[in-house]
Amino acid sequence: MTIAAVVLAAGGGSRWTGEGHKLLADFRGRPVASWAIDAAADAGLDELIVVTGAVDLSGLVPGGATVLDNPAWSDGQAGSLQVAVAHAGKVGHGAVVVGLADAPLVTVEAWRSVAATRGQLVVATFDGRRRPPVKVARGLWPELPTAGDAGARMLFGSRASLVVEVACDCRPVDIDTVEDLELWN
Repeated sequence: MTIAAVVLAAGGGSRWTGEGHKLLADFRGRPVASWAIDAAADAGLDELIVVTGAVDLSGLVPGGATVLDNPAWSDGQAGSLQVAVAHAGKVGHGAVVVGLADAPLVTVEAWRSVAATRGQLVVATFDGRRRPPVKVARGLWPELPTAGDAGARMLFGSRASLVVEVACDCRPVDIDTVEDLELWN
């Protein structure tokens, strides 16, 4: 079974009040999104998929990766997830590991651990809290939300018996605001 790493990077950053787009803001010397994209790429899965929309991130995506545009990015995360699984289905992947571009401190090891753990619905935990990355097997893709700002976490309730947790040792902070950037930078 092949597994694709998916970085969701299409949103507009509605809570960001700084200059430019939050995914391009400087975080420890590099753009915020480059951290998640590089960690997903370095995890060495079968394909790296980056879903973009509100901002051009092509300069941050390594060669050989697949960049998919979500023209309906403003409709919420579910649409970006659907763009990714539609592509993954076409090329025959058996699962996707989904992470967020605004979580720069999620490590390569977290991506690898989630991908390598057996199960149809595998989620990283950080100090006991479930956060991306999340592995979703192909058989569950039809159950993923198709609209709104919900992602794979929606399955945690409806498919609780399938959830496998993987403890990860890093910080899954989201950079949503200027204050977040200042706190973690």
